[in-house]
Amino acid sequence: MSELITAELVDLDLSATTKDAAARSLAERMVAAHRVTDLDGFLADVAAREAQMPTGLDGGIGIPHCRSEHVNAPTLAFGRSGAGIDFGAADGPADLIFLIAAPAGADDDHLTILSGLARRLMDPEFTAALRAGTDPRAVAALIRGEEPPEEPEQVQVETGKQEQVGTGEETAGGTEATEATEATEATEATEATESVPFRIVAVTSCPTGIAHTYMAAESLAAAGRAAGVEVTVETQGSGGFKKLDPAVVAAADAVIWAHDVEVREKARFRGKPLVDVGVKAGINRPAELIAEARRKAERGEIATATDTDKASGSGDGDGSGSGADHAHFGIRLRTYLMSGVSYMVPFVAAGGLLIALSFAIGGYEIASAKSVADHFVWGEADSWAALLNQIGSAAFGFLVPVLAGYIAYGMADRPALVPGFVGGAIALTVNAGFLGGLVAGLLAGAVVMAVQRVPVHATLRGIMPVLVIPLIASAVVGFLMFIVVGKPIASLQNALTDWLNGLSGSNAVILGVVLGLMMCFDMGGPLNKVAYAFAVGGLADPTPGSLKVMAAVMAAGMVPPLAMALATTVRRRLFTKTERENGRAAWVLGASFITEGAIPFAAADPLRVIPSVMAGGAVTGALSMAFGATLRAPHGGVFVVPLIGEPFLYLLAIAAGTLVATALVVLLKGARRTAPEAAGDAGADGSRVTVAA
Repeated sequence: MSELITAELVDLDLSATTKDAAARSLAERMVAAHRVTDLDGFLADVAAREAQMPTGLDGGIGIPHCRSEHVNAPTLAFGRSGAGIDFGAADGPADLIFLIAAPAGADDDHLTILSGLARRLMDPEFTAALRAGTDPRAVAALIRGEEPPEEPEQVQVETGKQEQVGTGEETAGGTEATEATEATEATEATEATESVPFRIVAVTSCPTGIAHTYMAAESLAAAGRAAGVEVTVETQGSGGFKKLDPAVVAAADAVIWAHDVEVREKARFRGKPLVDVGVKAGINRPAELIAEARRKAERGEIATATDTDKASGSGDGDGSGSGADHAHFGIRLRTYLMSGVSYMVPFVAAGGLLIALSFAIGGYEIASAKSVADHFVWGEADSWAALLNQIGSAAFGFLVPVLAGYIAYGMADRPALVPGFVGGAIALTVNAGFLGGLVAGLLAGAVVMAVQRVPVHATLRGIMPVLVIPLIASAVVGFLMFIVVGKPIASLQNALTDWLNGLSGSNAVILGVVLGLMMCFDMGGPLNKVAYAFAVGGLADPTPGSLKVMAAVMAAGMVPPLAMALATTVRRRLFTKTERENGRAAWVLGASFITEGAIPFAAADPLRVIPSVMAGGAVTGALSMAFGATLRAPHGGVFVVPLIGEPFLYLLAIAAGTLVATALVVLLKGARRTAPEAAGDAGADGSRVTVAA
């Protein structure tokens, strides 16, 4: 393994005055050392990572970093600025700049070294030594961990990865054993003389998983030691993650999540007091988080199923899942599917709106126009309509591959993207459509997870995610989609399409009622998302039936916030001051098809609000289907009405459902005879006294 940093990669008089200039200056040293192959390409990757979240840390530290295909060996360059450079930290400019470059397929050993450096940056003695250093060779050696720490010992931080504090490279032969023995003895002595400490389990993660993840882990662990609290951290970094022992989680008194990407397998922490913050909060104010966790535990606040069940479901770091995970298979499956749908929707929105605009300009026959690459007249409206149609059609062509690719990604992370996209493309080839994309994504994720379970030699780890896994998984998924499941799924897809196209009369109305009820029951929850995914999936291969379904779903989804906005307007005395303020915002949210705008009202009075809006949604869905309204765009609310088929009748359906829901909620709330003026209007905190009906 090559050295992470050498004297040539150290600049103790960094003259740059901006973060971009600093990154370029340090990257040029990497290029000169033959660690980076393309300067501009690498800097573009650094800038993209910086755009996700500023990399400045309190204490005068900047750590721009990224994974990049332009890096051929894990590398660290260090610069010390006299004037300071703004990297977005709350306490001002940074004078210690670390540019971390990791290859796209960096192996676990290199990632351990980088994460170890990130931990050491939390040590004030280490940063003080960097500020005092005068010899680049000595500074490089210090960063590599080749000088023993000045303090007599460091206690190992217990994390989900069970990694060493430090750079990961201990040169003193007995250091690890000595530290482990001394730490064990100290723990035993403490346990013998003190009562059981307050226990916290924490999860840290950041988008790149190289630096902030491990710095937050070290910061929380150090703050826990200072406060006499036992903190055990699971780091969900680039190298995957190893789950905390279930016994440790069960014994914990509270949970802290310091993360900027989804915490994996959240359901493990259900029923515990939870502090949920960004990863930089874990680095910069760990003592506050620990204190908040203790306060929540004292008050008896616990994480609900809503907080913990939305797991990303990526599995263990090696892609495997434990037996306990299977108990939540339904939750994980829904998450996988919603992951794919969420990435697909922007393609549907862009493509659908462009195609709808093309029809508005040039009529439906514009779909058969010649390619604008061969025939385009600047002054002809039809040419512009054809251009919009063909751009939109190109966007639509990505729907099924993107759906399959990101379902697989949700299951097994980046190694599953290639087989997922390949399976989605094959689904289009065999005319399996949206259903084929769903199956292809699930197959790709499952195959990758199976391959990841196979133990491999350490020398192969670096090429597994970028070569071996995509190669094997793509071949397996391709075989299954072409030979085994493709044609049966295509037949099922055709049957579903024929059924939707044949819907008329009472059948269409019944479907509209069901979709309306689902959209309004949990207002953004699982049932709402299932109905929405069903409608969006139909847009992947639009037919008259699927366009009617999309129209009914969006119309019904607009009813809850619009109804609550109208109710707070016509019967103000039935609502608190806070609810009336929320009602003003609900007008815009409802008009924009943001069903979640009604959630505050449903949370405050679910037994009256939810049945009311469900009834209104059912009316709207039924009328929309009966009127034959169509919609090619998956979002937009009233702002895409000019692109809706039968727009007047469509708006009439929304108005009717809104009036029904408003009348019911006013009637039910009025029946309990507890206007805020009589029962106590909202206080300073928005609370109120409610008398049960």
